[in-house]
Amino acid sequence: MANNNKIALVTGGSRGLGKNAALSLAQKGINVIFTYNSKKDEADALVAELEKAGVKAATLQLNTGNVKSFDSFFESITTLLKDKFDTDHFDFLINNAGIGHHALFAETTEEDFDNILNIHFKGVFFLTQKALPLINDGGRIINLSSGLARFSFPGSSTYASMKGAVEVLTRYLAKELGARGITANIVAPGAIETDFSGGMVRDNQELNKTISGLTALGRVGLPDDIGGVVSFLCTEDARWINGQRIEVSGGMNL
Repeated sequence: MANNNKIALVTGGSRGLGKNAALSLAQKGINVIFTYNSKKDEADALVAELEKAGVKAATLQLNTGNVKSFDSFFESITTLLKDKFDTDHFDFLINNAGIGHHALFAETTEEDFDNILNIHFKGVFFLTQKALPLINDGGRIINLSSGLARFSFPGSSTYASMKGAVEVLTRYLAKELGARGITANIVAPGAIETDFSGGMVRDNQELNKTISGLTALGRVGLPDDIGGVVSFLCTEDARWINGQRIEVSGGMNL
């Protein structure tokens, strides 16, 4: 376990893809701090699971759409790093937190737009900016996007537009932070069976079948298909990958 002093901060880590990424990081010996939005019981259960895997783990509440809360959040992170991890920096930032949104372009309200903007783009932009003093030189930033930034499904214009913005931002992060040895990359999942968007892909058999038919490997994705790619990008083997978009979709819409 060569990574046992490395620390990852994962937003939205208590369930779905974030939880899978946290568990995968732990398997690589990387300590994990993750955020949850509302379900503290799920978050506490994951801390126990991660510690059982042999790493240090902790969780903090955060609404990534509320930029005004970020200063106090990072004060809490600084205290947590000192008290639990005996350090003042961390190594890997994984911007995973998000919510789904499905409405046709013509029917999207300004309120919906602003909510998705705040969580999926503005939040990522300023959380990363405020994290910079705490990220070690040689660290990694991994932003989660979506296959929907490459191909189009009606009803996803707002969500996908924010993911497209994050993809452009990631290339700029790679360019501007390269002097510090910090890499920035995108992981873009295809459709995944989780409780995301109310479990739509998981529970709607017709949609599940449609997506399977559009995917070269003939099925929809599972959380286990994604977490390992995120944790791989935090290893030495991935040190020369920078400014890249890695789509993990089983070959959707090829």
